[in-house]
Amino acid sequence: MAKIVKLRLVEGVRLNPDRIVTLYAELGEPGADRAIRRTMRQMSRALDGLRRDHAAGQALNETVLRAFADNAATIGMASAARVAEDVIVALLAGDGPAREATFARLGRIGDRSFSAVIDLQDMSL
Repeated sequence: MAKIVKLRLVEGVRLNPDRIVTLYAELGEPGADRAIRRTMRQMSRALDGLRRDHAAGQALNETVLRAFADNAATIGMASAARVAEDVIVALLAGDGPAREATFARLGRIGDRSFSAVIDLQDMSL
């Protein structure tokens, strides 16, 4: 009898704290906090929409993925930005298995990156 093993995928995320420090230097603490929260809300909505559309069998939206990647880079979410770009590459190449795998990874990395940025902000208080 075959034994089924469920793999638990846990991977670290990479943040660019220099980007966050720059935002705080340019915008001040209240401005940077607002900008980061606003950007994370936009990214969260985008990721939720992509997940919803994907679950409904709709194609992933390249424009939404590009905006997600750009926003992630803006607030220092280096891993999330890179993985979103990987999803776009797989999407444009028409590589279904790679698209599915990288999109699933984007969900995991995106969620963990949101938490990491929040934790980083809390540490600066």
